[in-house]
Amino acid sequence: MSLKTRLLSLVAVLMITASLASWLAYRELSEDIIERWGQQVAEIQVRYDSARLLQSLEREIGLARQMADSSTLVKWATAPEDEALGREAIREMESFRSNFRDNSYFVALRDSRRYYYNNADNEFENNQLRYQLNPDKPEDAWFFQLIEEGRNFHLNVNPDAELGVTKLWIDVLMRDENDRIVGMVGTGLDLDSFLQDIVDIDQDGITTLFVDYNGAIQLYRDQNYIDFASIIKPEGQKSTVDLLFDHTEDKQKVLGMLQILKNRGGATGAVESSFVTVDGRKHLAGVAFLPAIGWFEITLLDLETLLPGSYLWPLVAVFLTSLIVTLILFHLIIRSRILKPIISLESAVEKVRGGSFTLPHLDKPDNEIGRLASHFEKMTDTLAHSTRELERKVEQRTDELHRLARIDALTGLKNRRGLDEALDEEIQRAERQGTGFGLIWLDIDHFKAINDDLGHQAGDDILCRVALWLKAGVRPYDHAGRWGGDEFVVVLSPCDRDTLHQIASRIHETIERDSIRTGTPVTVSVGGYYCQPGDDVETILRQADKALYRVKQQGRNRVYIIDSQGSEINPA
Repeated sequence: MSLKTRLLSLVAVLMITASLASWLAYRELSEDIIERWGQQVAEIQVRYDSARLLQSLEREIGLARQMADSSTLVKWATAPEDEALGREAIREMESFRSNFRDNSYFVALRDSRRYYYNNADNEFENNQLRYQLNPDKPEDAWFFQLIEEGRNFHLNVNPDAELGVTKLWIDVLMRDENDRIVGMVGTGLDLDSFLQDIVDIDQDGITTLFVDYNGAIQLYRDQNYIDFASIIKPEGQKSTVDLLFDHTEDKQKVLGMLQILKNRGGATGAVESSFVTVDGRKHLAGVAFLPAIGWFEITLLDLETLLPGSYLWPLVAVFLTSLIVTLILFHLIIRSRILKPIISLESAVEKVRGGSFTLPHLDKPDNEIGRLASHFEKMTDTLAHSTRELERKVEQRTDELHRLARIDALTGLKNRRGLDEALDEEIQRAERQGTGFGLIWLDIDHFKAINDDLGHQAGDDILCRVALWLKAGVRPYDHAGRWGGDEFVVVLSPCDRDTLHQIASRIHETIERDSIRTGTPVTVSVGGYYCQPGDDVETILRQADKALYRVKQQGRNRVYIIDSQGSEINPA
């Protein structure tokens, strides 16, 4: 055998050995990169999906809790036979209906077991009482189970046979001043549209589902797997997440991740991930706990679909061609065109994993890895924009909820909460500056008769007009609001005795005069109190109510202002 043959044979053996070693190294390296990238993407996707769900639910939950705190509904729940309270409660419920996303609500009373409901089509107007809850009926067991457990808030997916709807229900308990559960309120979100918006997002290779604290499936694109009415089912009969996996070890992995997150107590941002097999394909499962709603979010990533191994196959050709030219050139090319970009991309992935979207300079050679780096940069930019947009929307909605919580929905004036805050501010200012301020308390004379004769819509129109006249009669910096029903309160500051009487008289005259022009004459009884430094809220409201009571004793339709001594204040 000639030296040339031996050299060629040796080179061939070296080339084959180097190629085989390089191929094996390539396989291990690419799989490791894909898996590490998949873990980063899984964590990002889990947080993104969780944020989208919470974004859709937080406003609805907040409104449901506000509805449960309604003093009108609580009073009615303790006295369900009181017709006047019932009418007022129906108006209160209907005022919430238009604010819910699904334009529907339900109210269930504990003592009377009555279930009230109305939907977006206002189908049950004047007939909101739908049926009587029965503890012996399995379909009504959810209500009595939640009452027994005393959970203030609960989410469940459940079909209502009486109403003929299947929804994601938001349940909030109502409690009276003694912390006794008197009923339950909430709303429902249409299951099909909610699944389409949140779960079935039509992304190849990404499957999202949500399970409750015990692992029962609550939201999933295949409704056959959803565990409807989980709360009333005994353990062992629920459709739990382990039904999605064929292998016992995969079931144990997922249930183990749920248990780990439970033991952490819902630590913010905690995500667990592991590889599992679904329908014979390898998936990366990412799990996060959402303490705000007591659910787990599970994302399954099919890495072969998201980043198939064939995506990097052209790299092998470059690899082998470089070996044929020279081993040294091979080394240089691999170093400059593969290893360095991968290292920079890995560094960028680590930064994104740490929450920073400011990426270092990425080496982007003109090959698949360079395009992968470009895709990663674009993905990071998109994710950063989505995160900023989500934070902006959350901030906007928080501000809007804060504003709505202090505004009366009918008149646009401050509501009782807003007036309480304004009154507290004036009490503190009066204490600091040693000056007094005024409070006017008025109600519409014979308003019940107006409602009875003209109807509640006319009554609401009068309330709105009185609110407009009231705003026209006060100064821009005074605080006017609706205390409740047909009662209005105005906080005047700065203010002296004469100014208090002057503004109260102007309000009284303006309402009487302008209402005559509208064709529906309205008069008001006006009581007022000149507050002194040191007066607390209870004293101020009691004195103003005392003055209003004196007006009603004297025949209504007049102004009566008193000072801290209880003496009437007359204009100078």
